[in-house]
Amino acid sequence: MWKVKFFQTARGDHPVKEFMEKLEKKSYARVLRSISLLQEFGPSLRMPYSKKIASKLYELRVKGIETIRIFYTQANQEYYLVHAFKKETQKTPRQEIKLGLDRIKELI
Repeated sequence: MWKVKFFQTARGDHPVKEFMEKLEKKSYARVLRSISLLQEFGPSLRMPYSKKIASKLYELRVKGIETIRIFYTQANQEYYLVHAFKKETQKTPRQEIKLGLDRIKELI
């Protein structure tokens, strides 16, 4: 079983946890299922559930009524959920990727 933690900002906020709390029940349940898959399978989790976006940046792919992406990284044998958003376009917006990468820098 792999450890999955929520990234915490310098101000003490947990952006992914706060994002999840605003979701409808069905979407929330799907997100929890994706996180449990990451806990169970760790680095062997692949498409369609997980995809590499950039160096050290991966996304959990949550499908349903809403398409949700949760960026995560691995550090010290643990996974950190660093950013989440509702995907509304075919291509992942650059500013979302940049935010995920910036939060990884904060972790290190």
